Amino acid sequence: MLGADDWRLAAGVASVLAIASLAGQLLKTFVAGNTPHALIDNLNRRIASWWGIVALVGLALLAGRGAVTLLFALVSLVALHEFLAGEALVADCPRTLVVGSFVLIVPLQYLLVWTDQPWLYSALIPLLVFVGRPLLGLLSGDCGAFLGATRTLGGGLLTCVFGLSHIPALLTLPAGDDPAAAARRMIFLLLVVQVSDVLQYVWGKLAGRHPIAPRLSPSKTIEGTLGGIASAIALGTWLSWLTKFSPLKAGLISLLLTLLGFAGGLAMSAAKRRRGIKDWSRLIPGHGGMLDRVDSLVLSAPAFYYLLRSGWVA
Repeated sequence: MLGADDWRLAAGVASVLAIASLAGQLLKTFVAGNTPHALIDNLNRRIASWWGIVALVGLALLAGRGAVTLLFALVSLVALHEFLAGEALVADCPRTLVVGSFVLIVPLQYLLVWTDQPWLYSALIPLLVFVGRPLLGLLSGDCGAFLGATRTLGGGLLTCVFGLSHIPALLTLPAGDDPAAAARRMIFLLLVVQVSDVLQYVWGKLAGRHPIAPRLSPSKTIEGTLGGIASAIALGTWLSWLTKFSPLKAGLISLLLTLLGFAGGLAMSAAKRRRGIKDWSRLIPGHGGMLDRVDSLVLSAPAFYYLLRSGWVA
């Protein structure tokens, strides 16, 4: 059952999106003169997509843990497809392994999350990638070639499936006497990491001057990165009322999540750079592909989950 804090948060998110939508339309009218404008049009597409993203996550949360697990299973399937699409090395990967990843491994990983089998979903994909692959390579007769051919598939399973599956896994953690506490901590993760991602883009456009990693992601700047991370830490500290962390703990956790979010995004940017593409796909208007939207969660989600599970930030 939703409490006052939950409605307060929902109203806050809706208000921010409404203000952003209004600002986007004002920019379109008074700055662009209702004519095509690359930056403003892209901004408005991003805002419109955020309405859809927030609505989907919100409806899944209202429907319960099963719906959230299903939603992120679908996200993982799409992200894995984007990660593997167009990759030349996948052409040499046994098709049975690729198909099996989609029809067996992804569903099994999320089934284990849904049925709350933490030791199994924590170990399944790492064991398959770091133990199963070498064993299959030895059986194939040419271990080096097999490992090379399956390297991209292994990386996709670790990032797009293992990493992201820890988002719904947060809902399986003990919630004490507040049944909604686990959901609020999941919302905390999503808000802090995604707001950091968004505000790094905004700060970069407003004040970005010096590229932070020009060879990997030319659009990321020092000013944008620091501005986005600092803003998200401030948000996370303020959201301590939502998670029941102390403000200091909430701020330190937000720092960790934003740094890991930046690292995850930079790693995925390096992968795109190597393949010569700007976006993973055009699935989400203004954002690119599914993996473009969730890349900052592939490292931050597991870290947050294991911090909570270990009891370090009770």
